[in-house]
Amino acid sequence: MPAKTTLDDDRAVPAEAVTPLIRGVTVLRRLTEAGGTLSASGLERGTGLARSTVDRITSTLARMGYVRLDGRDIMLAPRVMELGNAYLAALALPSLLASHADALADELDESVSLAVADRDGIRFIHQATRRRAMSLSFRIGDLLPAERTSPGPLFATEWPDAQWQAWRERRAADPDDRGFPAAPWQSHASSDEDFERRAARARRDGWALDDQLIEPGLVAVSVPVRDPRAGGRIACVANVVSHTSRHTAADLRDTLLPRLRTAVADMERELREAPEPRPATAPAGLATWTGASKQELGREFVESLARGLTVLTAFGEGRAELTLTDVANATGLARATARRALITYEHLGLVRPSGNRAFSLTPRVLSLGYPPLSRTSLAQIATPHLAELADRVHESASLAVLTPSAEEIQYIARAATSRVMSVNITIGTRLPAYATSMGRVLLADLPEGDGHLSSALHDLRPLTPRTVTDPATLETALSHVRTHGYALVDEELEAGLRSVAVPVRDRTGRVVASLNVAMHAARRTVEQCVREVLPELVETAPPWVPPATAPSC
Repeated sequence: MPAKTTLDDDRAVPAEAVTPLIRGVTVLRRLTEAGGTLSASGLERGTGLARSTVDRITSTLARMGYVRLDGRDIMLAPRVMELGNAYLAALALPSLLASHADALADELDESVSLAVADRDGIRFIHQATRRRAMSLSFRIGDLLPAERTSPGPLFATEWPDAQWQAWRERRAADPDDRGFPAAPWQSHASSDEDFERRAARARRDGWALDDQLIEPGLVAVSVPVRDPRAGGRIACVANVVSHTSRHTAADLRDTLLPRLRTAVADMERELREAPEPRPATAPAGLATWTGASKQELGREFVESLARGLTVLTAFGEGRAELTLTDVANATGLARATARRALITYEHLGLVRPSGNRAFSLTPRVLSLGYPPLSRTSLAQIATPHLAELADRVHESASLAVLTPSAEEIQYIARAATSRVMSVNITIGTRLPAYATSMGRVLLADLPEGDGHLSSALHDLRPLTPRTVTDPATLETALSHVRTHGYALVDEELEAGLRSVAVPVRDRTGRVVASLNVAMHAARRTVEQCVREVLPELVETAPPWVPPATAPSC
């Protein structure tokens, strides 16, 4: 008899499903529900797996960079976010609509979120938060029960009868909402009929309210964003969240709803006018590294788990729907292996058939480690990467962002090396952007004609005899950065100091920071910097930064 899944229900696992992959997904979900950290014994209890199995799975996930093993604890690592980023990039809604949500949050001075439906729950795919002592936002990827939110009734207007029945069965089986770790547990405060009435009202009005359904004091108003290319179906829901100390639910309806509707109209126009996504060049051989890891680690590396998780990263921007052949080509896996992984994911609700023998990711992919890490600061995410880079090149490595004026950079993370003579810069230090390698990388990403860029290229003072102070020469240097993807500054900030930098991008491609290695000029020539250090910088700075962590000074 087929085994049973331990994840969500008692459905029989398909005979062709990959059991180690199911177990690995279980471990990632349990870590996510626990806030990102559990002991090995805690995972053993939480998953029902044998300790030896937990150890092999976590060893494999550590090899992939998805977890860190810290003594007795297993901790989610930032790289696991590439799974959720694959879904968000394929969905495309955050990249198209986030700027509208951010602008609305600035206008209203309230938190604004975008949510999508996930069966009988909702998941957040974007958050524009306000900095207050009492924060009212959820994390990207958090799952909430539909009936306790304002987006829920709107999504329910499109539920078929089978979905309504599944919702009633879930309510009966889980009266305290313990299946929703992001929501405060509570016994049902309202009846099934109450939510049905709210859904009917949402269908009639075109908007919905949450009057302290999640927890006391929290109120929200939502409007659906409909996709004109999908017959007007709801693509996502825009949601404004406030606190009763600032707005009542009725006040949200009367004062903020009109402006929310205007923003949603802009979002729908964005969807209507956006060009059809161009099929992106698919990656190749994503899983070819797993064989070498198996040879090196032996029994402690579960190759079928690593291969299966790699299948999710085959999806992305311009690759929202992939056929079995597409997945096999992108991963380098045999078709039979890729097929078994897709069968497993369809059973787990992580992929769904999308017609023409293709598959697409579902919002449930965000349950694999994304929420606990979505609010991790850029500096926190970068620190282990910087430390590894510094160890490899035996020089100090740093991360910096551009200040609002674009005239300076500010250091936000560093990893120093132990040398008699080393580059000694502290976090928070500001330096002129035009005379630093990280500054030039960040300036190069500003649009030509940008007022901040013009200001940054004005009044260039010589800091050493080698400082570039001619605006035209500096423009040429920025053009080199745009073409070649790096900047090298040789003794322009300080005599004897040489540095090389590359951009750090979020999953939308936007440059959010710059990464560099700095050293005394006597230790490496310019040519050696390009030949030895630059490849290490490029390897360290893939798009591992989610938009939620993009900093501002």
